[in-house]
Amino acid sequence: MKRKTVQKQLILDAVKELNIHATAEQVISHLSKKYPAIGRATIYRNLNHMTESGELLKIESIYGTTHYDHNCHDHSHFICGICKRVIDIEGDYYDVLSRPKNTEGFDITGCHISFSGICWDCKKIRE
Repeated sequence: MKRKTVQKQLILDAVKELNIHATAEQVISHLSKKYPAIGRATIYRNLNHMTESGELLKIESIYGTTHYDHNCHDHSHFICGICKRVIDIEGDYYDVLSRPKNTEGFDITGCHISFSGICWDCKKIRE
C-alpha cells in the first residue's frame, strides 16, 4: 500500500475544492497561492499516481486538454468545444454499445463515454 503524503492530500483536496474537472495547470495555480513550495513535477506525478490508483478519473478531451475528476463513480462527460469545460452527465449509456470487434481474448475493464458540443453558457453567448 502506498503511503498518503501531505502533497498528495493537498492535490486531492485542490481537485475537490476546484470542483470543475480541473486541469493540472488549474491545480498548480490553485495550490501555488497557499503552498508555493510544492513543485509542478510533484503535482503532475501525483495526479498520474492518483489516476492509476483510482482516486481520480483522468478525462482526456478531444481538444487536447486533460482534466481530473474526483467523482469516480460510473458517469459520462460533456466537453464544450468552445470553453473546453467538462460537465458530468448522469445516466447509463453503456447499453447502447455492443462489444467492440477484434477484442476476443481481451479483458475489457472499462469504457469512458464523452459527449461533445456547445454548453448552455457558450450557446447563450452565441445567440
